[in-house]
Amino acid sequence: MSREALIDSLGRSQALLQALVEDADESAYRKQHHSELSPLGWHLGHCVYNECFWLHEKLRGDDSVTAPIEDFYTPPRTPKEERGRRLPPREDLLTWAREMQAYNLHYLRKLRPQLQQHPLLRDDYLIHFLLQHNSQHYETMLMVLTQKNLGDYTPAKAAPGALRAAELAREGIDIPGGRYRVGGERPIAYDNELPPQQTELDPFRIARRPVSNAEYLGFIEAGGYQDQTLWCDAGRAWLRTSAAAHPDHWRRDANGDWQALGIHGACALAADEPVGGLSHYEASAFVRWAGAALPHEHQWEVACRLGALEQTGRVWEWCANSFQPYAGFSPFPYDEYSQPWFDGRHYSLKGGSLYTQPAIKRPSFRNFFEADKRHMFAGLRLVY
Repeated sequence: MSREALIDSLGRSQALLQALVEDADESAYRKQHHSELSPLGWHLGHCVYNECFWLHEKLRGDDSVTAPIEDFYTPPRTPKEERGRRLPPREDLLTWAREMQAYNLHYLRKLRPQLQQHPLLRDDYLIHFLLQHNSQHYETMLMVLTQKNLGDYTPAKAAPGALRAAELAREGIDIPGGRYRVGGERPIAYDNELPPQQTELDPFRIARRPVSNAEYLGFIEAGGYQDQTLWCDAGRAWLRTSAAAHPDHWRRDANGDWQALGIHGACALAADEPVGGLSHYEASAFVRWAGAALPHEHQWEVACRLGALEQTGRVWEWCANSFQPYAGFSPFPYDEYSQPWFDGRHYSLKGGSLYTQPAIKRPSFRNFFEADKRHMFAGLRLVY
């Protein structure tokens, strides 16, 4: 992709962020709808701050825009629960965001020749980085809207076509053992995708499709949430404190049938669509019930690269392994993107969801969350 086309893509990502805030009511703009999520307005402001930090403070030493707002828009420095009340009025934030984002695009198009040799701009790395950062926050903002709709939901009579449980389809494809390449390539890949690795895999059989809504309902109706033998110790503790009994994005309508709650409100649950809104604990309990396993992320990536997987990019797919650095890992462009999360508590997810932008939909991309998190658009695929 040419630099001009890449800058155009960055501009489109900016417009997506702006549009979500333009359409937001005061509750979505300012309220925290989930303990793990910030208000919509903060995400937009953070993305503008991030662009200005790298393009102006880091590239040319000008912190006149970033220094006054650094504490507010640097995540560890302001607790999530305080962010909403500290936001400026919505129209003020939007005006500032539009002006700064337009200026940032202009600045990138008119870069001085000497700046183009900066390590951050080699092979347009920084533009890729900013585009992907915006894309990640766009998806997070859609999680905010989903959680808002969950909180606002009032059961009503749904249209015909209630979800019915289905037996687990065990259609899979065999992947031969051998040495395979995993990982990303510069300048697009994040630091945790690098350097590319050679991995030795034993033969394995992986499901062609993720687990569906109807198949997951079979787990629920079979007593999966009540069968303590299916849950690890930490999973059982999570069940007791969360009182979870179904995916995070499911609710019962006035008829007692299941509906999905998404960014546009309630809708029917399609039987064959991948189930989402699951924690790693739920995914792990399901695979024990199914007599299967979650894939290691290397198995998933290899199978994806071989064209063996269907319905990728519908939901993020939990993997069996915790999120760890590759051999030879080096943090770039800053330590805090990946390094703090190599803690054994975060697990890898692969593939992307319906709301994941193309900039980060690639086989090597590594998402990561703690095992109890389920507000994401995350499901699972089986390995036999």
